[in-house]
Amino acid sequence: MSKDQELVRKLKDTTLKDKAFSELLDAYQERLYWHIRKLVTTHENADDVLQNTFIRVYKSIGKFEGKSSLHTWMYRIAYNESMRLLEKNNKKSFDNIDDISSSHLEVLFEDAYFDGNEIQRKLHTIIDGFKEKQKRVFQMKYFDDLSFRQISEILNVSESTLKSTYYTAVKIIEEKIFI
Repeated sequence: MSKDQELVRKLKDTTLKDKAFSELLDAYQERLYWHIRKLVTTHENADDVLQNTFIRVYKSIGKFEGKSSLHTWMYRIAYNESMRLLEKNNKKSFDNIDDISSSHLEVLFEDAYFDGNEIQRKLHTIIDGFKEKQKRVFQMKYFDDLSFRQISEILNVSESTLKSTYYTAVKIIEEKIFI
């Protein structure tokens, strides 16, 4: 039995659930935080989404069927929670799409936790110009080091489509990064 399978078994056991949940937090909190942070940009939003993610995991662990890995299942929950927050925040009125993109980058670059150099700023600017799907796929593969199979399970998109999307994004970055 794998470590994650053992953890799921403990989480489903009411006498062990709270201790097992502490183990789950220790194992996944930081990785999920950075996955979420790339999606929602600010530390405050990432903390809120992370908290909501773990609340959902805690409440829903009994329904976890093991069709995917625990890791992938939690990433999917974190992704969905991030999208909920972004949809809620996007209800603010912007004059056009450039205002949204510009606002997103300003928040990222002014954040005390962003310590990127000029190349990293340029990379984030290029990524921010991608269509939403392409941006998410690139971030999950490049920054989170998820496999195409895991991303496929999270986004419910075929692996071949994801590969095409990712490698197109890489080509665009390669062409624009040193211009």
